[in-house]
Amino acid sequence: MTLNWTYSVMAHEMKSSAIREILKITERPDVISFAGGLPAPELFPDRNLLKACTKVLDEYPNKALQYSLTLGVLPLRKTIAERLTQKGCTGLTEENICITSGSQQGLDLTGRVFLDKSSAVICENPTYLGAIQAFNVHHPQYVTVDMDEEGMIVDLVEEKIKKYKPRFIYVVPNFQNPTGRTMSLKRRKQLIKLAEEYYIPIIDDNPYGDLRYVGEDLPSLKSLGGELVIELGTCSKIVSPGLRIGWIAATTEMMNMVERMKQGADLHTNTFAQYVVYEYIQAGNLDRHIQLIKDSYSQRRDLMIKALKEYFPENVKWTEPEGGLFLWVELPEGVSATALLEEAVRQQKVAYVPGKPFFPYEDKDNTLRLNFSNASHEMITEGIKRLGKVFKENITQVSSKKKVPTK
Repeated sequence: MTLNWTYSVMAHEMKSSAIREILKITERPDVISFAGGLPAPELFPDRNLLKACTKVLDEYPNKALQYSLTLGVLPLRKTIAERLTQKGCTGLTEENICITSGSQQGLDLTGRVFLDKSSAVICENPTYLGAIQAFNVHHPQYVTVDMDEEGMIVDLVEEKIKKYKPRFIYVVPNFQNPTGRTMSLKRRKQLIKLAEEYYIPIIDDNPYGDLRYVGEDLPSLKSLGGELVIELGTCSKIVSPGLRIGWIAATTEMMNMVERMKQGADLHTNTFAQYVVYEYIQAGNLDRHIQLIKDSYSQRRDLMIKALKEYFPENVKWTEPEGGLFLWVELPEGVSATALLEEAVRQQKVAYVPGKPFFPYEDKDNTLRLNFSNASHEMITEGIKRLGKVFKENITQVSSKKKVPTK
């Protein structure tokens, strides 16, 4: 039966995530996937989470199974505030924290709080696809700023602030998704100075900040900028994405706005999961687990970089991130990573995410993102070898007359 229902304009305009569509392909057991931003499931702390679940149900089931405050349960909010304070963020209490259903809801709520139609948003180019999806509901104007190895080129920001008067500046300064790049300390301070001068909030999307493998930790934008910075965090990369526990750290004034927006979305985040995460942290498990996954992901990162050097063509470039879950590959101009994905899956049964969806406006299709956290050592070596074969066969070399696949 065909039902002639009338759907909203928004429902028709919203597009499915390119990454989610690719992940459908990678469900096939014979495909080696570097596509999703997935943590390694074999490292999930299931035993310690089971202990936390048992303690929650034994000691306070009535609270954990009940409705809770929109901003989140007080013990977890206090714990998050204390951890951020230990990292240099001053003046934070539980009143500055809202627990969200993953940091993706944090993006959605900040978009609801700040954006109207045609509102300007300054962001990195490329930027996180999930942020584009969350903000697109409001039909904003993206004011993109190019990146180099030190992250967003902040020297270009002031002129754009004056011209477009943005509602906020959105950045992923630590091991950025998708490029893996990290904003330098000099540029962090420079960006904070601009935010102070023009009184513009900065959205610091920081899901990867704890996952540094090389070099020294840098102070967060929140620790440098105080109330001017709204930080989004999550347990998805450091505990488990299935728990869907994230948070917003911001002023109490913004918390009032966020609370009203969240009440219209889900009333509150999963109460039981909040208490489980709280007990898990209180037991001293989180920092030990972070070190465990850092050790493992660091090895996988090193192995992928080694394989890239061995198997990729000389005219292909890539980033070497100091942390996080991703690295960024740039193919020669005119080569379509989207078209080559079809070849890679069909011929070699290996998948990645084309870079094109990470650019709000540019049609830059010669880039792609690779994830190294979810694959085993053997899969990383074999998958990069297969991918290198696809690139060597399809990318025009200086001495080759072979036609380059284009989209």
